[in-house]
Amino acid sequence: MKQRILILDDEISICTALSFALEDRYQVEIATEPAQAMELLEHNSFDFCLLDLRIGKHNGVELIPELKARRPDMTVIVMTAYGSIESSVQAVRNGAYSYLSKPLDPNELYLVLDQAEEYRKLNDRVKYLTSQLAENYYYHGMVGSSSAMRKVYDMVERLRNVETSVLITGESGTGKELVAKALHFAGNRAKEHLATVNCAAIPEGLLESELFGHKKGAFTGAVSDQVGKLVYADQGTLFLDEIGDMPLPLQAKLLRVLQDKECSPIGSNEKYKLNIRVIAATNRSLADMVAAGEFRQDLYFRLNVVEIEVPPLRERREDIPLLVEYFLKQKNKSFGKSITGLSHAAANCLYAYSYPGNVRELINILEHAMVMCDNSVIEECHLPKAVQHPESSPVKPPRLSLDDLTGLTLEEVEKEVIRAALEQHNGHRVRTAQALGISEKGLRNKIAKYHL
Repeated sequence: MKQRILILDDEISICTALSFALEDRYQVEIATEPAQAMELLEHNSFDFCLLDLRIGKHNGVELIPELKARRPDMTVIVMTAYGSIESSVQAVRNGAYSYLSKPLDPNELYLVLDQAEEYRKLNDRVKYLTSQLAENYYYHGMVGSSSAMRKVYDMVERLRNVETSVLITGESGTGKELVAKALHFAGNRAKEHLATVNCAAIPEGLLESELFGHKKGAFTGAVSDQVGKLVYADQGTLFLDEIGDMPLPLQAKLLRVLQDKECSPIGSNEKYKLNIRVIAATNRSLADMVAAGEFRQDLYFRLNVVEIEVPPLRERREDIPLLVEYFLKQKNKSFGKSITGLSHAAANCLYAYSYPGNVRELINILEHAMVMCDNSVIEECHLPKAVQHPESSPVKPPRLSLDDLTGLTLEEVEKEVIRAALEQHNGHRVRTAQALGISEKGLRNKIAKYHL
């Protein structure tokens, strides 16, 4: 099939001569007015456009953006008897591939067209490879090409259209919620609701209402009916984040819902049939909690049909450059910056850091660096001091001597450890919880219990 060329020149004799010279190799259309060319482009695709620099009162260079806007993949070659370096440069800046002087040499024209075709093929190949790289590095909001992340992607592919429950495990900040979203939006429930309940962020007294909903007057403060997340997620997916922080009495009620596939709002006897997929996530060992009597074994078996373990960032350091590139592009817009990358020293610091807060901490580090950076490259000095000098990082477990603990009960030991951790982190609860290896909600409960 012949490639198509549009000739736009106000001299009909030139259009006819060019058409005669090219018709053996190309399918040619001619236009003597810009409006006529735009009409042809509106209804036809063209591979090339031979554009005169002057078309009556119109400047051909100024027409190039409009031509490219209608057919972005069309190669524009400018031709003129009024050639100049300035007009040539401006034509290329506006999107032209090349610039030829009249009278055109047929051999030179063929050569330029052949070169333009080779360039187009190369450009298409680059676009294809770029899209393939993007598919390999970015998967439903998750970034990474490491073997550890490919295992996660593979599990999502296997499970996205399966109705079974999934338990997502991993440290805080690793991206467990992104895995849950991928399972939902890549699967056959994508058009229905994804209802998320963070069991660690909602006070215990309100968590049941959040899940089941309530009727007006069911309890003090229930001034109107509220639809629970269970009903909201019907036909879709319920994502229970930090499931390990759900109170035992509520675990029993959730188990009944999963078994019976129906629920009732608080204060109502009406039952709602449910068709939901349940995905749960935790940064704790539910198996250890079961052994300690802190989590129901039957609910654990119900939720943990298949487990997806999200690796910590320190175990997939090869993904750090991709993550940095992704988040810099994302944050440049919101920060109004044009940061293109990191210096060698800054990159080495990021690669060597241990990331106790995982990807979430990397994002915070980059935001800090972007605020401090006034040029296009982040230097080592722009990074937080804890990243520049990891040995000074505040996220370390508290150290108490054996003499400090001798003679204390276990509860008293726990209280002193938490008190020391809070002091070490200047009362910063997120860092304290990270250092102690517990959730923020768990830390809040301990602080209230010991009146710290």
